[in-house]
Amino acid sequence: MINVELVLAISSFYFVMFATPGPNNSILTTSGIKFGFARTVPNILGIPFGHTLQLIFVILGFGTLFDHFPILLSFLKYIGAAYLLYLAWKMFGSLKISETSNKASPLKFYEAILFQFVNPKAWVICVTAVPLFFPYDENFFVGIFFMVLMAVAICIPSISIWALGGSIIRHFLKNTNIKKFVEWLLAILLVGTSISIVI
Repeated sequence: MINVELVLAISSFYFVMFATPGPNNSILTTSGIKFGFARTVPNILGIPFGHTLQLIFVILGFGTLFDHFPILLSFLKYIGAAYLLYLAWKMFGSLKISETSNKASPLKFYEAILFQFVNPKAWVICVTAVPLFFPYDENFFVGIFFMVLMAVAICIPSISIWALGGSIIRHFLKNTNIKKFVEWLLAILLVGTSISIVI
């Protein structure tokens, strides 16, 4: 049954999972620093949209595949890590082009959606949330709506903190050399995040 206790429990769970460091938040912080908050909004919105699709798949039974085939999660770890390395490589490359060039761009809405499907942390959140918090005694579609609503409502403000933090830091990076140093550091952190996913 959906009650205040369930709402508080799932809200706490989602906040901890979404607000703590991970691949999405590393990308959002990097994007906030490099492109500002406004240009990072499509990325912010793509994450909960992708997570919604994942939740629905898990509720419909897709999550059991991870129980039957644990290698799938390992495969996703390597794909997600490889994608973060790709983003780090793009950042390293973008630092070499001139300030007047506009080749670098933040993650697009659909790219953020697709990334969730290779983001192992996102799958762990889903396969943990559904058995713990899905209100099985409610109407099935009401249960899906509840899970999706709670995920989106908690996800957006939780991950926006990282993009906002990055955009605030951006305002203090007036010196070009300092800005490049910070961007190099962020690219290295993306590499570190990809390594931490694998190990």
